[in-house]
Amino acid sequence: MSEAKPKGEDTVIIAVDGSAQAGNALDWYLEHLHREGNKVVLVHGMEAPAMPTRDSWENQMGSTEKKRLEIQEKYQEKVKSANLTADYVFDMEKPGELVCRTAEAQKGDYIVMGTRGLGKLRRTIMGSVSDYVVHHSTCPVVVCRPAKE
Repeated sequence: MSEAKPKGEDTVIIAVDGSAQAGNALDWYLEHLHREGNKVVLVHGMEAPAMPTRDSWENQMGSTEKKRLEIQEKYQEKVKSANLTADYVFDMEKPGELVCRTAEAQKGDYIVMGTRGLGKLRRTIMGSVSDYVVHHSTCPVVVCRPAKE
């Protein structure tokens, strides 16, 4: 039987994508779960677009890099203002798969993520990153619902 980690030494994986829901999930983590000494890993995945020409591919990759930097800066400012540091993982792959793979590689204790709150039909048609992570993660997942208006 392995020894339990001291409180405040968890590795926390937080899925981010620039959306209000991801921002709310980070805020919720900071308010309810964060403990000094936790290792926070922000994960952002983007699927590579299928582009038929080299020019359109290079344009798309340039805008993807710009978006990645904007998202990284946004969350780094947020964690800095909360007086903590966070690692940032970005890759060009399906977001749900990247979150699960990162959680395994980092030996994550739990994952925190937002959800758009799609209905069952829209979620079935469009897919859901949070649904994928809940069903494929090897660690617990906290899904933060959108705030009621």
